[in-house]
Amino acid sequence: MDYNNALTLLQRHDQTQLLKYYQNLSNSEKEVLLKQIEKLDFSCLNGIENLDDKKAEVGEYSPVNALSLNDLAAQNQTYFNAGKNALLKGEVAAVLLAGGQGSRLGYDGPKGTYNIGINTNLSIFGAQFKNMTDVVNAVGCYFTVFVMTSEKNDAKTKEFFKLNNYFGFPEDRIHFFIQQTSPACDFNGKILLEDAGKIALAPNGNGGWYSSLINSDCGKIINKENIKWLNVYSVDNVLQRICDPVFIGATLAGNYDCGAKVVKKSCPEERVGLLVLENNKPTIVEYYELDEKTANMRDSNGELTYRYGVILNYLFAVDTLNKVVGKSLPYHYAKKIIPYYEDGKIIHPQAPNAYKTETLVVDMIKLMGNCLAVEVDREKEFAPVKNKTGVDSVESARLLLIKNGVSI
Repeated sequence: MDYNNALTLLQRHDQTQLLKYYQNLSNSEKEVLLKQIEKLDFSCLNGIENLDDKKAEVGEYSPVNALSLNDLAAQNQTYFNAGKNALLKGEVAAVLLAGGQGSRLGYDGPKGTYNIGINTNLSIFGAQFKNMTDVVNAVGCYFTVFVMTSEKNDAKTKEFFKLNNYFGFPEDRIHFFIQQTSPACDFNGKILLEDAGKIALAPNGNGGWYSSLINSDCGKIINKENIKWLNVYSVDNVLQRICDPVFIGATLAGNYDCGAKVVKKSCPEERVGLLVLENNKPTIVEYYELDEKTANMRDSNGELTYRYGVILNYLFAVDTLNKVVGKSLPYHYAKKIIPYYEDGKIIHPQAPNAYKTETLVVDMIKLMGNCLAVEVDREKEFAPVKNKTGVDSVESARLLLIKNGVSI
């Protein structure tokens, strides 16, 4: 894209401020800026106008049924065999969402490279791949793993995998792709500059995983290997069990297009998203979206009526994803403090000044049309690492790793 084409494009979207300092840039800086402009997705800006006046329409909520731990135990071998068969045929791959940094842990590096060990070197990646190796040993085959990185941590993540011999997986089974980005904009919808020749961009949220995947070279691998199911999971949880044959088999046996691992909430106030039905369609609501009365409701057994929290471990049917991926996921706009460039200097605001736009994987559940909730034992599969200390922290995750017999 040359300058004139960029100007025409920006005029169409009323964003010509991005070329304000163009003439002061070096040739290489001009090239970088023009490439960024060419790749901009302006559609994410469409929902910003009168954003504060808009209220999402909410349907009628009802609790979702789940395959309980007892249900799974009763059908364990049947489900395992079905999942094992799918894995042996190469129909299931994993997608690791690992674009984040470890800044909240006081660590400067990709979050997955953080050492969760005490007396040993055990990275978050390493802990998760230990669990995947258990699956490999149980079913007798490796499976493909797609690793979503960010522009910021891609090189270091790839280097870490190489230094750790891909955690025992064949190198040709591990594929990396970079998450796409969305522009940050001020409250009037004007895209910000990070520097004179660089647009302020941020990862487009965990809902952008599939578009980022299929628009990369990894999309060709899905077709080439005839992968039918994608098990998507987050780097945050060191006890994640990925490509679990029982989880896969249960989803297949029920003819579902989507499955979600869930845990019973520890209390009404626990900060986890809830899998519920909204107008009889599966959806995920945040803990703060339920009013206090609803959140505290209990059934005849004394259990929370709305009790199943998601742990960001989902199984998606590729065919169905391809049908719904053309439907736009809703954009979510988070007010953030975002430094920006203006008239020769970087401005560092003291209060939120801009929107970060992102899509969320939870919104994909509703598009899938159905979702099987599969309960897992939270002490065996749920050890999120969100903070350095306290709840959902390095400390709490270490205790659970030790409880599960992992040497740290």
